[in-house]
Amino acid sequence: MDVSHIFRSAAAARAGHLRRALKEAGSERDAVLLGAKTVVAATAAWLLARYLLPPAVSTFAPFTALVALQATVYRSVRDCLQYVLAVAAGAALAATLAAVAGIHGWTFGLLTLVALCVGTIRGFGQQGTQVAIVGFFAFSSGQGRIDYIGHLVASVAIGALCGLAAHLVLAPARHTDHRQRAVAGLYTTMADRLGDLADTLEATDPDRGHLRQWRGDWRKLSGECERIRHTIEAEIENSRMNPRHIVSDTDRALPRAREAVALAERVMDHMRSLTRTLDHALGSGELESLPTSFRPRFGAVLRATAAAMEEIGRESPSDPVLLDAKFDEAAAELDRVQRRYERTASEASPAVHALQGTLVTDAGRLLTDLRSGRPAPVDA
Repeated sequence: MDVSHIFRSAAAARAGHLRRALKEAGSERDAVLLGAKTVVAATAAWLLARYLLPPAVSTFAPFTALVALQATVYRSVRDCLQYVLAVAAGAALAATLAAVAGIHGWTFGLLTLVALCVGTIRGFGQQGTQVAIVGFFAFSSGQGRIDYIGHLVASVAIGALCGLAAHLVLAPARHTDHRQRAVAGLYTTMADRLGDLADTLEATDPDRGHLRQWRGDWRKLSGECERIRHTIEAEIENSRMNPRHIVSDTDRALPRAREAVALAERVMDHMRSLTRTLDHALGSGELESLPTSFRPRFGAVLRATAAAMEEIGRESPSDPVLLDAKFDEAAAELDRVQRRYERTASEASPAVHALQGTLVTDAGRLLTDLRSGRPAPVDA
């Protein structure tokens, strides 16, 4: 294995990461800024602790600064509070055992047992192990002395203040607009795909290769949908306690975006079913046997549904009146196809009749899910 090649590849990847961070706002810039704030806060905490406190406890200050600097202000405050509580619990246990029973092997074992039990309390979160760790320091290095424990708590307080101050000076960036654009892009892609299905249905010589490719692409689109949902959840957390001002109506925009993604995941199941049905019909030759009047009418249903889908995914809140009009248009197209399908049921072969029924059912479920699951209006 060429070690130098590995290092060059890693350096090139890091350089690309930095270029993207400098070029535009995004996750790369957020990560770089968080790293820079962490370095400054940890260094400041260590210098203050070294100047004000004994060297034996100064390391707790930069460590606490690391805990206090998470990706969001809310998470930073939550983890910092949990860590401070864990430190206080561990120090109190060590001081109590040292004062009551002294410094012995069996008291250290008892301290470990009690600290591990206390650390499982849900309120400590992921910082539960710090109850035992801090207890070990206070018991072994500090011999349970109150002065050592007081200095330790002071060091932790310095680190917490430095870490949280870094977030107040330069709070994490807000990306509400980015999340809305991602949702709009997702809906545009789905609407385009629905239009492509309509084109395939109406084409005189449809390309089955495209349908097969789309069937494979649905898995990728579902993965993209999940990724967008995670970024929205992260941004909702980022909006909590964040001092940065934002023009957008974040309190409503992000929940609406989350609802839209949840709806998209359900809608994809119906679109996947439509794609699968058309692929099977094209392969078996049943698609060509569909009545000539059915194919363009059903294509109109898909296009009207795609127009409503695009309206739902807009970055700005959808106009309820306009959206209802688009749904009404799609429903009217579907109703015309439904009535035509029922009138010609006796004339079609069983296979063609079943194909028409499957397509109409899938389109009806798709339209119903879109209409019933659309995000609530902005003035609701």
